[in-house]
Amino acid sequence: MAIRLEKGQRINLEKNNGSKLTNFCVGCNWGAVVKPAFFGLTSKTVDVDLDLSCLMFDDEGKVCDHIYSPLYRFGDKNIGLPNGKVDSMDYALHHTGDDTTGDTDGDDGLDNEIITVDLARVNSKINSIVFFLNIYNNEDFQGDFSEIPYASIRMYEGTPSKVNEVFASYDVATKENCRGMRALIMGKLYRRNGEWKFAAIGDAFEDKNIVMTIGRVIKDYSK
Repeated sequence: MAIRLEKGQRINLEKNNGSKLTNFCVGCNWGAVVKPAFFGLTSKTVDVDLDLSCLMFDDEGKVCDHIYSPLYRFGDKNIGLPNGKVDSMDYALHHTGDDTTGDTDGDDGLDNEIITVDLARVNSKINSIVFFLNIYNNEDFQGDFSEIPYASIRMYEGTPSKVNEVFASYDVATKENCRGMRALIMGKLYRRNGEWKFAAIGDAFEDKNIVMTIGRVIKDYSK
């Protein structure tokens, strides 16, 4: 049975059969928002863009690598952050790409953005990997996590197109601490005594853009 993650929970990456979870997906699922239109007589579908990202740190808390949408071109703007990319330098983590709409025809059972993880390939200098989620700030949707249908994050075995077994899940849309918030520090994979473990952080913030969240992760969650 999948673990329903709670804020502050720490878990071993051990499956029901006693084996270790080493190759898995971290996925985010959500639906488009339906809003009333024309004095409530009709409705319209509003695209919602959530961005799943991660930063990788060494044992001193220094950034080693990153994954976030290539649509973020920070380097071009010279604001001190590199451009987004979908692969870690060791190719142990891969992002499936930016989904800018969410499910527009109901939940299809698959996640909209996914980072695949192969812990056996992670560079030895990386001590922790922090996963976080942001709502992209666009004109059509200025809301928060509580307004986004079935917004959730999960860890599962399988592929981006097939879920074999869910290991753990975190229901973002239903969490009271996510109400009014637009950024979530989901959790951290970290090494202890040669083994990988996972801490569900679950801290939500009002960050208006991903730059604020990246700075927050580096400052407060790197160690």
